Amino acid sequence: MPDNADMALYLIGDVQGCHDALTRLLYALDFSPSRDTLFLLGDLVNRGPDNLGVLRRLQGLGASARCLLGNHDLHLLALHRGLVPLKRGDTLQDVLESPDRDALMHWLQQQSLAIQHDDCLMVHAGVLPSWTVEQTLALAAEMEQVLRGPQAEVFFQHMYGNLPDQWRDDLQGPERWRVIVNGLTRVRFCTPEGRMDFMAKEGLADAPPGYLPWFDVPTRRTQNVRVVFGHWSTLGGMTRPDVKCLDTGCVWGGHLTAWEWERHGAGRTVQVAAHA
Repeated sequence: MPDNADMALYLIGDVQGCHDALTRLLYALDFSPSRDTLFLLGDLVNRGPDNLGVLRRLQGLGASARCLLGNHDLHLLALHRGLVPLKRGDTLQDVLESPDRDALMHWLQQQSLAIQHDDCLMVHAGVLPSWTVEQTLALAAEMEQVLRGPQAEVFFQHMYGNLPDQWRDDLQGPERWRVIVNGLTRVRFCTPEGRMDFMAKEGLADAPPGYLPWFDVPTRRTQNVRVVFGHWSTLGGMTRPDVKCLDTGCVWGGHLTAWEWERHGAGRTVQVAAHA
């Protein structure tokens, strides 16, 4: 067994089917599945050229790769069930036509919507300002049970949509599920009261009137941990003491980024270009 001091934890931003870049990043990290652990922050697939290769690689890593579900991953699960058509720009045919697609989709459906490791909370997109760390993890666990259970079909039938756009504790059924998933996998901007906007997708200056980046809401209740997320490539890999974005636009010709976690530390950031 390796000495714990030699073990490394790496957080990796949106891969989106960029299997070649993922391969080069793991090589640059000197990643060893017998020693190290990867946390992938969602959007494993879509828009990139080799979604099948990414899923097979991560599935094959077993417990050494812990993955979050992003909005594109949930879209793939809905496609696999035949509940929605392919959208313009989707590059998911390689997965949908693969002989091992059922096994891959079963594996994907077992992944998480939020993970906490020590002083770090990991989500794909964000956290609504009224949610505490404990509530975020509880709501994520609630949705993970829905995804893995008999209500999954109902969830995927009602997943798409922007309403309700604000969390309420009394929400039930598909509306409750939609707000949880939109908060964890789609949010960028919201009002101080937590009303989400899904139209603005550019940088911080693109905030609609009355809206803030979710992490800048002054009353956000997850300020006691560092929240690490992906989803927002136009932030350019923003890093602050309280939040860190690891989506650096690999699928758009940018970089694939890994951050080596260190307790209360800056850690090490490693990047590879989208194209070798």
